[in-house]
Amino acid sequence: MYLTLDYNNMMAEFAGKHGIAPEEITGLSAKIAAAKKAMAEKRARGGMDWRELPHNQKEVVADILAYVDEMKDKIDAFVVLGIGGSALGPMAVQQALNHPFYNELPRGKRGGFPKLYVADNVDPERLTGLFEVVDPTKCLFNVISKSGSTSETMSQFMIIKELLENRLGKEGAKSRIVCTTDPESGNLIKIAKEEGYKTFYVPSGVGGRFSELCPVGLLPAAFCGIDIAGMLAGAAQMDKVCSNADERQNPAYMFAILNYICMKKGQNIVVTMPYADSLKYFSDWFAQLWAESLGKKFDLDGKIVNVGPTPVKALGVTDQHSQVQLYAEGPWDKFVVFIALEKFKETMTIPKLYADMPSLGFLGGVTQNELIKTEMAATEYALMKAGKPSMTITLPEANAQAVGALIYFYEVATAFAGELLHINAFDQPGVEAGKKATYAMFGRPGYEEEKQELDERPGKKSEYII
Repeated sequence: MYLTLDYNNMMAEFAGKHGIAPEEITGLSAKIAAAKKAMAEKRARGGMDWRELPHNQKEVVADILAYVDEMKDKIDAFVVLGIGGSALGPMAVQQALNHPFYNELPRGKRGGFPKLYVADNVDPERLTGLFEVVDPTKCLFNVISKSGSTSETMSQFMIIKELLENRLGKEGAKSRIVCTTDPESGNLIKIAKEEGYKTFYVPSGVGGRFSELCPVGLLPAAFCGIDIAGMLAGAAQMDKVCSNADERQNPAYMFAILNYICMKKGQNIVVTMPYADSLKYFSDWFAQLWAESLGKKFDLDGKIVNVGPTPVKALGVTDQHSQVQLYAEGPWDKFVVFIALEKFKETMTIPKLYADMPSLGFLGGVTQNELIKTEMAATEYALMKAGKPSMTITLPEANAQAVGALIYFYEVATAFAGELLHINAFDQPGVEAGKKATYAMFGRPGYEEEKQELDERPGKKSEYII
């Protein structure tokens, strides 16, 4: 097993009156059965193509690895131009599996692989700063947009394209751009074909936040020397586990069920708190997956429900000294999900100093490995004592298989939670509304109605501006 879920401290037996009683789970048997049925039916008719990614990408992996072998010695850095899952996924995997200061290592200690940068915002200082630390002509830019109309990513692409063509000429620039997009429709595939860019594809039925296990995430990972076949193997093993019809043996289903019960009881905030720096950015990736998938105004019947959990990110032990005070003694509106590693890549022993100072001497001879595990156990206990629910996801170590399993686990849990909430977990109308407003403000053709609506909105009052 690449992953285990311990939910003892979610239960009333341990967490007290704010925990979950076993009958609250069994009382959902009809809803759980309906969710299982919907999951199976959607997968069978191709409505969850992301679930097939661990099994159907042998040729894709071979193509990626061949391209990495061809290009890695020709570039100093691989730069992701993407936003949302296209950026958060590669960042999470890179942090999890490579050296914590990967870009600062000499190339030889990076296994000969290029540096990785992720440009995931349109703050004008972001690209300007990047160009001051890398030579753009020695970078490979990965433009990731399924639609090819993502304003943020495509604005970056247009800046990069002009810069490269001015410095390298059209043919030279072509070798420094690789696209990841839809195989058939959208602006980016059209541009890629016209310009002759190397292109990888996002399968048609795979949405952005469920795309980390396709070329969106696999290509950047491979350019950093990460074992992408291992990631898919871990996901495939988790697919087997997450296909178990018994929720008591299915960690993804149980995770979703527990979250659903908490939401219904007003514990709508889920805090993800990994006790490992390597897993820090999984909190960010999960936050997008969970919030964008489950925060919905309408249910599947068109009824206004305004549901959705609020994900919060934390890091152990860092946030023991900032956030845990709130979690232990604050309102009863949240629970904590710890993520633990059984084994770290390194061992650091604390020297036996200051034996005459009891408040320091006890640390002598202890490893930091023991310290971080003990601090997590202590925080877990303190929350339980305070009657605050928590659960723990444990990985044996941060390797490619375990990371692939963790990604797949969270994706299945998200989809199952969507079924329990009776909402569409795969759209994002709230995000689209903001996109349409942006297009209208810039006068994009086709958005005249939205532009008129924006022009007619109430003006701001000066008395409310200080």
